[in-house]
Amino acid sequence: MTGDGEAAARTVIAVGHRGDPYRIRENTVPSIRSALTRGAHAVEIDVRLTRDGVPVLLHDSSPKRLWGHDRSLAELTHRELDELTGGEVPSLREALTAVDGARLMIDLPGATEKSVRTVVGTVRECGAAERVYYCAGAGAMLAVRAADASAEIAMTWTTLAPPRPALLAAVRPRWLNYRFGLISRELTDRNHRDGLLVSAWTADTRRSMRRLIARGADSITTNRVDVLAALLTGPPAPHSL
Repeated sequence: MTGDGEAAARTVIAVGHRGDPYRIRENTVPSIRSALTRGAHAVEIDVRLTRDGVPVLLHDSSPKRLWGHDRSLAELTHRELDELTGGEVPSLREALTAVDGARLMIDLPGATEKSVRTVVGTVRECGAAERVYYCAGAGAMLAVRAADASAEIAMTWTTLAPPRPALLAAVRPRWLNYRFGLISRELTDRNHRDGLLVSAWTADTRRSMRRLIARGADSITTNRVDVLAALLTGPPAPHSL
């Protein structure tokens, strides 16, 4: 079984889930910065388009859960969204600029070919292509690959059955991105033999984190990035939730 020391040697990547959401509202610049300060190697963010085609950081299809406004993002212009949220929902361009140099994992909920082209184009215009990678299901990742032949992709995969070779050949992912409960040593070994890295989401207990490390996960996405960072870089923590 792999220990924490060996995990650190193989460089398990700690990914902050939507920033540092247990402390600061998710998908905001302060939340991203907090995750990086607390030890994240990368931060996962969610990107959708406003009605006028501006990529912004929002997981849900409306700002209701986080901001209390029950209006679809697809019906709001960027200016209207700013007015409703006090300007606290950053555009992708603002986020890339605010954390220049930081590695970001862009999730694309509700992606369309048009939205993917817009997001990939914004990343390119900001000179951030080398520090950004993308995650979502196969359809969205096929669109990313069509928009950028060199994009780094973590294709979200929700079953134990491996992706078809033709799909892998078309998407050319670097990572397969699994729900953490699916991760086993057999699965990681198989993917490593196939030249793929394994990322896992979203593990929030020390027990789950340790299990993923022991089973060979290369990246772990968590809402408690400080806890994960401590496991990867410090002395073993007490066995607790």
